[in-house]
Amino acid sequence: MTSETAPTRRDIAVVAFAQTDHRRSTEEVSEVEMLMPVLHQVLEETGLKTADIGFTCSGSSDYLAGRAFSFTLALDGVGAWPPISESHVEMDGAWALYEAWTKLLTGDADTALVYSYGTCSSGSVRDVLTRQLDPYYLAPLWPDAIALAALQAQALIDAGDTGESALAAVGARSRADATANPHAQLKGKVPQGDPLVRPLRTGDCPPIGDGAAAVILAAGKRARELCERPAWIRGIDHRIEAHGLGVRDLTDSPSTRLAAERAGVFERPVDTAELHAPFSSQEVILRKVLRLDDSVRVNPSGGALAANPVMAAGLIRIGEAAARIHRGESDRALAHATSGPCLQQNLVAVLEGDPR
Repeated sequence: MTSETAPTRRDIAVVAFAQTDHRRSTEEVSEVEMLMPVLHQVLEETGLKTADIGFTCSGSSDYLAGRAFSFTLALDGVGAWPPISESHVEMDGAWALYEAWTKLLTGDADTALVYSYGTCSSGSVRDVLTRQLDPYYLAPLWPDAIALAALQAQALIDAGDTGESALAAVGARSRADATANPHAQLKGKVPQGDPLVRPLRTGDCPPIGDGAAAVILAAGKRARELCERPAWIRGIDHRIEAHGLGVRDLTDSPSTRLAAERAGVFERPVDTAELHAPFSSQEVILRKVLRLDDSVRVNPSGGALAANPVMAAGLIRIGEAAARIHRGESDRALAHATSGPCLQQNLVAVLEGDPR
């Protein structure tokens, strides 16, 4: 196919972002009641109505909700009548954004609403997450996410890549940065805490909490009509590690590195990085594989150590990075989302603002 006949890829941007105030529990409201203010806010930011949205995609987990097809109830917050073009992924909302991005690339829609939510307070999230593991060898042992993250942290310490004091510094910086984030669950001088699963302390681990987030994507000139400074998605890719933890080097994340290469992270420096690192040790790994030095502002929102609503925290990283571009605080940002134990699945996106 010649250059004259080859189709050009559409420019797609994040034009609006909204999230809840993340809390330890939202048991007094339903998931729909938690979602609706966020959906209304993100639409109001663009002046759009539900009928103006060309495609809607959500991310959530039935395991967290404790009932099958729970996402269908959440559609009450969107409004599915008259009929809408809608899809759902049983993943973090970052992967729902990826699906919406591909939908807009096809030209079938010019705008997309992406939302996700998680109610970790509904049950024991440490037990629920064990259901992600290999059902024959690992899951019957019931190792939870914190125990597995502790294995990863100890591997990093044994390799000389970090130490307990360095991990504590990651947590302290994240909670200090979260002071400026009105939506964060933990902020300020949060103590390192007591040993939880050695070598991790409570300050190295994310809080359990509920929350939701939503973004709106738009293509081409429609994006500039809806947002003064759109956050253009210049590259996005996601990869996965081997399912068996025993065949992986837990001190490395090849899938993140490959996703970053395919997304174009290493082509030019970024000034901001929103990393989905629920444990302090995981930030150490991500900084290394993404080649982030001290010139890059990492998790200015506080990151997942300040608020970690499962199934929404990855989408929030993309939203936070986009919001900094909207405000003119960043020109080229990296956003990362993860799912599964020990950074098993990883998505990386590069966002850019128009030259100033």
